[in-house]
Amino acid sequence: MLNLILALIGIAALICVVSRLLHRYFIYLPDRTRYVPEAVGLAGVEEVTLETEDGVRLIAWYSPARGNRPTLLYFTGVGGCVGTRAEKIRRLRSMGFGVFMLNYRRYGGSGGRPSEVKNVSDAALAYDWLWKRGLKPSEIVAYGESIGSGVATQLARLRPVKALVMEATFTSIVDVGRQVWWCLPLNLIMVDQYRNLEHIKNVKVPLLIMHGARDRMITVTQARHLYAEANEPKKLEILPRGDHSDL
Repeated sequence: MLNLILALIGIAALICVVSRLLHRYFIYLPDRTRYVPEAVGLAGVEEVTLETEDGVRLIAWYSPARGNRPTLLYFTGVGGCVGTRAEKIRRLRSMGFGVFMLNYRRYGGSGGRPSEVKNVSDAALAYDWLWKRGLKPSEIVAYGESIGSGVATQLARLRPVKALVMEATFTSIVDVGRQVWWCLPLNLIMVDQYRNLEHIKNVKVPLLIMHGARDRMITVTQARHLYAEANEPKKLEILPRGDHSDL
């Protein structure tokens, strides 16, 4: 019996170690294709190359705002890349918004490998690019889609922005993972946790949270919990027919 118990403990420990080493492969699902804006019908959108402090080249797309509209510093979800958000960029541009959409590391032609620390650092680099371009903090909105909401929320703590938008968001990646992997100690396994519930309490700018009532990937309860802990001014918009990726 003792040998059986020790064997089970050993197997459990091995599973946890392997999961810790490989968990980022489940969090980040990049499309590595380097799309060209014109090829996806976005004439007038500029491809921007950023160089990180550790020598990694990042690819982003930029379209200036029109009139008095702000620029959305946009961070995507776990799948695809900037090029697969062409329709969203088109719609935002049609409303006059500026868009700066960054490909995370390994996404859309960017080099390196993504992690929470690197993604947040790269977000600050993207913000600084806009600032050097002449944009004021009052003209920049941090916008995060799904896992990008974790990047945008931390950016809103690091840099002054006009507002924060969180689309299809969550309390933490650990809480999302527990919906499926409830039997694993994910808080110990996962290095990248994107603890939005913790960070949102320190965000002092106007906040908009958008979530689909039919979201099958992240429960709407997590959005409501985030909203309850956030500072004013804030707004929660629940879309009755919305799922996770169609808001």
